[in-house]
Amino acid sequence: MGVRVRAWRRWATAVTAAFAVALGTAVTPASPVTPQRDDLGPEITAIMHKAPYAHAQWGLLEVDDQTGRIVHSDFPDQFFIPGSTAKLFGVSGAWNALGGDHRFTTPVQALGRRAGSVLHGNLSLVAQGDLTMGGRTKPDGSVDYVPIDHTYANDAPGATLTPENPLAGLDLIAHQIRRAGITEVRGDVVVDDRLFTTFPPLDPAPTPLIINDNVIDLLSTATTPGHPAKLSWRPQVAPYQVTSNVRTVAAGGPTDITVSASPDGTRIHLTGTIAADAQPTLRVSPIQDPSAFGRTALIEALARAGVKVTATATGANPVRLLPRDYTGARRVAAYVSPQFWQYARLIFKVSLNLGGNLAICLMAVTAHSHQCGDGFRVLRSFLVRAGIDPTQLNLLDGRGGDPNDRLTPRVVTQLLRYWASTREATRFREAQPLLGVDGLLAFVCPDPSDCPGKGKVWAKTGTAAGEDAVNQRIAEGALAIAGYLEVRPGRFHSFDLVMNGASVPDIQGVIDGGDDLARIAGLLQEQAAARR
Repeated sequence: MGVRVRAWRRWATAVTAAFAVALGTAVTPASPVTPQRDDLGPEITAIMHKAPYAHAQWGLLEVDDQTGRIVHSDFPDQFFIPGSTAKLFGVSGAWNALGGDHRFTTPVQALGRRAGSVLHGNLSLVAQGDLTMGGRTKPDGSVDYVPIDHTYANDAPGATLTPENPLAGLDLIAHQIRRAGITEVRGDVVVDDRLFTTFPPLDPAPTPLIINDNVIDLLSTATTPGHPAKLSWRPQVAPYQVTSNVRTVAAGGPTDITVSASPDGTRIHLTGTIAADAQPTLRVSPIQDPSAFGRTALIEALARAGVKVTATATGANPVRLLPRDYTGARRVAAYVSPQFWQYARLIFKVSLNLGGNLAICLMAVTAHSHQCGDGFRVLRSFLVRAGIDPTQLNLLDGRGGDPNDRLTPRVVTQLLRYWASTREATRFREAQPLLGVDGLLAFVCPDPSDCPGKGKVWAKTGTAAGEDAVNQRIAEGALAIAGYLEVRPGRFHSFDLVMNGASVPDIQGVIDGGDDLARIAGLLQEQAAARR
């Protein structure tokens, strides 16, 4: 089995002292519980006793959602580094604040006066924090994803692209403007990105306008040995240029591709090799100025739709042209997103870091704040109202990548059990990766005869890994998996399993570690189902 779980090569640098979401005393902390050293069975015990976990600490809590009975408990009130299981909290807070059915409407306002088909003035795209702007929307309106997301292409093997056009939302907006009767804009185009100002610990930093997850995709395809690899890239927007010196080597040879870019990100270069028998290999390069990129992309989309803009397409976003408000302006287009629960599913299924951090900013916006850091107050308020003990978590971001992030197994299961009691229970559960089926758990259980838990464990995975320079290996700060075990049709257990402190030789060891935790989750499901 080979579960693909994300890993990053270095810890994020610490930006502030630990920031606890738990401020105040509205919720009484749970009393510490003596760890219950369960007999987890020989298969689970054998996994936990593998050599990479010789110095590790394990935590586990499994609870029957219907009765509240604790099934397994091991250090349930101890803080653990959570990895991306922390995304369960930020996304939950945003889901609660916005509502699962919420759609983002990104309007374009016409500023100036119309004379027939000519606008004497400017167009302003008012960014609303839409995570994909149509770049992953399938024909049926759902949001597409693949098991290993393109945003992890530089760190994790097997990353691929969804087939949708990343500029689809801007193309739709441009055609709407043309249908509104505008064929020429004698003025400029500006992106209104005043919705929020990001909080420095949020890395990657969310932006009000996001196109293609704020990255350029770079796909190298092998040709014949000794010849240059074929290069394709997207989205192709001026003034971005991509060159490549990647060469094809003999089958079985090394595939090692490195990306470099100019300080402004617009000149990208690939070097390295790709084996003749290798699959097309994806890399990404960050978009340094998403607002300027989006402005140019919209001007180019307008040109494709038959709308001329007299201003130069490239250059900085002209924020000086933004009005104080849009009183008297005319809306000439708008892109309406899929429902928010579709975005939550994307974030959970592929562990999308940008989306996890964006959830913090979106919560701040619901509180009428432009400061992303205020989203943590909204999150805490949600936890208190939901009866979830906020003193059992520390968070400084929404992705689970800050060194200060900590969760207890108890607070994770409290959150999971809260959702299980709501009308959104099915949506929330099914938004998690499904063991052996999709998302980051798609590669587990290739043989269902050897894995009865296939299709019966919905769970968010988490990984935090960094370099051990002394021993030239990877230190796994955390592996985690948390979600729901289906013990019989319509009956579930909430669980959180976490391991802190393993050591592995390379990235494959990190992948194998994620597989180990997924396998334990499957075994827990088998045990629970067998007891029924």
